[in-house]
Amino acid sequence: MSEPPPGISVHPVPELPEFSPGDDLAGAVAAAAPWLADGDVVVVTSKVVAKVEGRLVAVPPGEDREAARQRAIDGETVRVVARRGPLRIVETRHGWVVAAAGIDASNVASDALVLLPEDADASARGLRARLAELLGVDVAVVVSDTFGRTWREGLTDVAVGAAGISALTDLRGAVDAHGNQLETTQVAVVDELAAAADLVKGKLAGLPVAVVRGWPAAPPTEDTGTRPLVRLGPGDLFRFGTRDLVPSRRPADDVVPRPGELDAVAEAFRVAAAALPDFPVVLRYGGGDGVVDVHLPERATVTTALNLGAVLGAVVVQLHAEGWATRWEPVGTPGGSSLVGRMWVGSDGT
Repeated sequence: MSEPPPGISVHPVPELPEFSPGDDLAGAVAAAAPWLADGDVVVVTSKVVAKVEGRLVAVPPGEDREAARQRAIDGETVRVVARRGPLRIVETRHGWVVAAAGIDASNVASDALVLLPEDADASARGLRARLAELLGVDVAVVVSDTFGRTWREGLTDVAVGAAGISALTDLRGAVDAHGNQLETTQVAVVDELAAAADLVKGKLAGLPVAVVRGWPAAPPTEDTGTRPLVRLGPGDLFRFGTRDLVPSRRPADDVVPRPGELDAVAEAFRVAAAALPDFPVVLRYGGGDGVVDVHLPERATVTTALNLGAVLGAVVVQLHAEGWATRWEPVGTPGGSSLVGRMWVGSDGT
């Protein structure tokens, strides 16, 4: 019978203990998997890394565990992306956008909660170096956690820390079999390895470590961990949840001119007018860069000024969603000039 071609295999590491703060994670892995070899990828759940590093929040006796979890989420959050009831999707200080700041209440005693590791890349580097000392092997290490995904049901494991392996395989500029040049393709290798490892670790089996064997990539020249996976700022198309876009918006005190602002304002008014078509407005250049004067076709009245407010509200929210800072100042009074206000559009200088 013919043999299948070489490929990748995934192996659980059984018989590991229940970990506590201060435990020797690398020593336990080395004892349970003395068969580790050069080129293996050791995938460790973030929970056991956090436990041995003491990243636990105690829940005092008699205190409501959910209330303690919500306080812990507050402490780990730098920005709320979306919310629905008690559920919050937040950005952590690591740059991850994740439900409940990655704080876990499962597979841990009822008097504790588990945070994400302080620096999972550093944790991976330390574990990799220690395994090299104990077993004399050159392995890569991935620290994994369970995330949900935009627009898809179900959970999957992704990498929150890595060492000895490139997080992304950049295929931009390569040409496929049909002669097409790839423009945007970057493969999140460490995420795929984390998900593969979870197939044997599982969520209920108590197996926090697995080994992926046969991955062909050589160690990177620069060990940047998982930082290349973080997508924030202009590249983040999901910066706001729909329920949180309006409350997250704050008028900018100082608006710095930024190229493209006039086109952005015109497009925002087109979007608003599509939803509120009964209130036409006229845009004109204002008194300088990034300034747009907003006029009504006729002299303003109380009614038309109120109607215009609905359009302006939609415009400001649209601009905010597109990453623009705005400041609106009304000009004149109803019954006077057709000029009703002036909008500054640009960046907030940060």
